[in-house]
Amino acid sequence: MRAVIQRVSKASVEINGIIKNKIETGLLVLLGIEEADSTGDIEWLCGKITRLRIFPDENQVMNLSVMEADGEIMVISQFTLHASTKKGNRPSYIKAAKPETAIPLYHEFISRLGMETGKQIKTGEFGAMMEIGLVNSGPVTIIIDTKNKE
Repeated sequence: MRAVIQRVSKASVEINGIIKNKIETGLLVLLGIEEADSTGDIEWLCGKITRLRIFPDENQVMNLSVMEADGEIMVISQFTLHASTKKGNRPSYIKAAKPETAIPLYHEFISRLGMETGKQIKTGEFGAMMEIGLVNSGPVTIIIDTKNKE
């Protein structure tokens, strides 16, 4: 799994001109799922996201997690995070999971994140054409790949 995690002061997802969901202070998580992903990837990544200390404390030092900052989380599926640009100029998405694999893992990820935070996780719609609006706070953007745990 690959995730692009952005600390936001607000974010929204729009589908067919209608706002499906929005959040205020929190995290926007763009999530790419590959065929080789499993429940173990979900557990590790959800734990990492909920414990990332990227919100400012009273001294404006990045020292608080999204839970400690009482932030919200929005998760958007994004298969293009697994684009390979090694050959030519047209990205290949061969590593991105097919819907029959990705959809159950996507829902399991959202459920797990909700259990770990005790909050409702806002989402877009898997496979839909979405427009994402966000105000990146900081800016803070972190990329995590469960296959390359740095």
